[in-house]
Amino acid sequence: MSYFTALKCKECGTPYPPERGYMCQECLGPLEVDYDYDRIRSEVAREDVVKRPLNLWRYRELLPVAGEPIAGLYSGWTPLIRARRLGRHLGLQNLYLKDDSTNRPTLSYKDRVVPVAISRGVELGYETFACASTGNLANAVAAHCAAAGLKSLVFIPGDIEPAKIMASLLCGPQVIALDGNYDQVNRLCAQIGDEYGWGFVNVNLRPYYTEGAKTLGFEIAEQLDWKLPDHIVLPTAGGTLLPKVGKAFQELRRLEWAEGDTRFHVAQASGCSPVVNALQSGREEIDPVKPDTIAKSIAIGDPADGPYVLATVRSTGGQGIAIDDEEILEAIQLLAEYEGILCEPAAGTTLAAAIRIIGNGGVKPSETIVVGLTGNAYKSIDIFNGRAEVTAQLRPNLRVFKQWYENGSIGSGLKVEG
Repeated sequence: MSYFTALKCKECGTPYPPERGYMCQECLGPLEVDYDYDRIRSEVAREDVVKRPLNLWRYRELLPVAGEPIAGLYSGWTPLIRARRLGRHLGLQNLYLKDDSTNRPTLSYKDRVVPVAISRGVELGYETFACASTGNLANAVAAHCAAAGLKSLVFIPGDIEPAKIMASLLCGPQVIALDGNYDQVNRLCAQIGDEYGWGFVNVNLRPYYTEGAKTLGFEIAEQLDWKLPDHIVLPTAGGTLLPKVGKAFQELRRLEWAEGDTRFHVAQASGCSPVVNALQSGREEIDPVKPDTIAKSIAIGDPADGPYVLATVRSTGGQGIAIDDEEILEAIQLLAEYEGILCEPAAGTTLAAAIRIIGNGGVKPSETIVVGLTGNAYKSIDIFNGRAEVTAQLRPNLRVFKQWYENGSIGSGLKVEG
């Protein structure tokens, strides 16, 4: 049974049938899915939700798919890790890491949005699916379409990490690398979708795609025993994730499934920080920038949903923090050393922003803060070349090892020949 009732313009409120369409015909604003919350409240109990399989579809009444989903049955329900060692280091009692670097099957938060987009897309009659991507989304579209037996194409900037390209290629889609940045790729994809009638998950299926991001918020609430955190820090690229987690928290409060108020903080790399620039300058308009950062998965200079990130952060009293590339790498290493978690530069950006917010007194020691880790380090491992070395290179001989070990050379990087 479905509870979504309409697509509604986020700007002027004009309603549309929940079918194909992503842009308001009255004001050109983006469309968003609306639900019959009164019916959900009267017909669905929170106690029923918690008995369901541990995947993103346990919250199906708040997702826009009419029938049975065709993807994502093993996606979602990623760990919410209480980072005790890192928390003590930062002077916090309740630091949590929402670790989507372990999400199935492609190790990023995009494994939440793609299953919703293609499940709804099939219901709307799309047979070919595609995306514009900085890497993680390409992986997710390729993998979920392969598992569902659907044809897919992915369009990427030519300079994304080789591991991300290979992860997409192995699933068998057509991969088209374009000479340009993500914003140029995205503009072309909007034209291609109109020309060929393909379902671009983050373009003409965007109203449905973005709803999948809410599941990260639903899970955080449930994993905190339905008490919303005092703070959450999330990265932004196109602007999908942060406002949708905000919507998730609003829906849970509306249904009386969760309680609490949360300050939303946004993290961007300083080499691509149009949203943070607008926040810090007090502007309503977001000026596009040309990306120049190692955090390629969030290197979107003209974010489609950037204004809604601004609105969510401002309305909740949060902060916007821009992090340079060196700080990103330091945060990734800090997380690995204290918690044994390996995350990509986008997640390193988020942790570094959280550290900055904590350092400027934005979080009290007893408050609960959740940091979103949106992707896995192994897709971007090349960026660490030259930052660490093997401790020692020795011949396989006990005398050689004793010579090195007993001379106090641990950590020296000494090469002992014998």
